[in-house]
Amino acid sequence: MAEWIDLLDPGEAELRAHTPDLDPGTLEQLLARADPEGRVRPTLRGQGDYVFGVLLSAVLEPEQDRLYYQEIDLVVTRDRVLTVRKTPPDGEPFDPAGVQEVWAVRQHVPAGKIVYHIVDEVAERYLDLLDGIDGEIDELEENVDVWPSQRLRKRLSEIRHDLLHLRRTLSPTRDAVRGVVDGRTDIDPGLLRREVFPEEVERAFERVLDKLLRATESLEFSRDLLAAVRDYQATQIAYEQNETIRRLTVVASLVLLPTFIVGVYGQNFEHMPELKWHLGYAYSWGVIVLVTIAQLIFFRQRRWI
Repeated sequence: MAEWIDLLDPGEAELRAHTPDLDPGTLEQLLARADPEGRVRPTLRGQGDYVFGVLLSAVLEPEQDRLYYQEIDLVVTRDRVLTVRKTPPDGEPFDPAGVQEVWAVRQHVPAGKIVYHIVDEVAERYLDLLDGIDGEIDELEENVDVWPSQRLRKRLSEIRHDLLHLRRTLSPTRDAVRGVVDGRTDIDPGLLRREVFPEEVERAFERVLDKLLRATESLEFSRDLLAAVRDYQATQIAYEQNETIRRLTVVASLVLLPTFIVGVYGQNFEHMPELKWHLGYAYSWGVIVLVTIAQLIFFRQRRWI
């Protein structure tokens, strides 16, 4: 049974106490703080006589409309697995309790199998996360006619950004697992097949790869759903603009003929008959009112107003 050492935000002394022969680059990566944007690239690669890995688990907080990432670094040898969990800013670190229960119950679990359970847990969380994002998109679709345009655009932009970032995170995770399954990763082939990832573990990783492939398909489906909501919003905006332009056109038309009439009688020619007529003022107002009513009736019949 392999030994599993789990550390949370360790210092250099604590790391060296458990793994004294770390490569300087690996040590620097293990000591680096968690990136709040989760921009570190997931990987599994050989580093001398051990395997170094980086995993990212995405966490969705629907109440706060927030998505953040939990980083888990791995240092794996034939008989030891070291996990370094990093606490993200304003978030909780990755909880390995479920994986530790499996590891504690099963006897003689090799190091590669522990890594498999950790990666499998991350893959499961991606599937659950994407179900949650679909729920967020459904909420957008239900409120697209209710929410103010500014709020809707902001939430659309946030979800689109989250999906793009998930794609950049999920793809290298899938490629790293595929490399273990195919035996063609950056890990030394001898270390890959005989010590850390024997054939039995490779077959187990096939199930993880299947989950990550399903997560990728779900991610593309979520992007299609979001694009449909965005297109519907654009259609609604275009429709509202057309309605506004039509109303302004009707208003301009209602004012046009009265303005023409006022302009005619405002010429003040000496021989204009209505100028000396004592009902001329009332007559001009009557013409303006009748013309306006006639236009309103016409526009109503055409359903322009």
